[in-house]
Amino acid sequence: MRYEVITFDCYGTLIDWEAGIAEAFRTAAQAGGVALDRQAVLAAYAHIEPAIQARGYLPYREVLARTAAEVGARLGWKVPAERMGFLAESLPNWPPFSDTNRALQALAAQGYTLGILSNVDDDLLAGTLEHLRVRFDLLITAQQVRSYKPAEGHFVEAGRRLAGRRWLHVAQSLFHDVAPATARGIPVVWVNRKGEPRGALRPTAEVRDLGELVEWLERAPPGGPRVAATR
Repeated sequence: MRYEVITFDCYGTLIDWEAGIAEAFRTAAQAGGVALDRQAVLAAYAHIEPAIQARGYLPYREVLARTAAEVGARLGWKVPAERMGFLAESLPNWPPFSDTNRALQALAAQGYTLGILSNVDDDLLAGTLEHLRVRFDLLITAQQVRSYKPAEGHFVEAGRRLAGRRWLHVAQSLFHDVAPATARGIPVVWVNRKGEPRGALRPTAEVRDLGELVEWLERAPPGGPRVAATR
């Protein structure tokens, strides 16, 4: 095989986090008699969460609480103090994409070592893993490295643990994953589920979903590059 290890971003790549976020906001706001526009929620969230993460490390539960408050304020909904945790409470129920488990099972059956590099706390990821029907041998979270992608912490730690094995990263987010991976010379496949432009970035490959990833790997020639462990 061209690669020995395949790591995934989790939320947005394996898990439909937009559906999870939108439903969590809809339910919480509706309980307070407020109706929120789905696209406005997602647009505000995409802008606010990375800005909060960039201010310095906080546990992801706190990031979610602050993001919820700021998104709500931007959209005219004051989130009650006792409801600040609604996003973290909902996260373990966010659903996988329809192609996720089928693709993961195919890759596991082909002998790949699978891993996840995720911007969450360990316990939140543990809840999500209940939805994924394969074993992951490498799990690296923001809680472990005390930083959030696109910072280098996840990639440095993965390189250290993998110690030169042939490694491919797979992700949906250009900002959080594709850009930092390419900057470090890590082969990366962009899962472009929305048909977005990639700009100047040049990932190793671009696929529309994880089914296409499996097909691409079946065609890939053997003997891919080894990624040196990083400090």
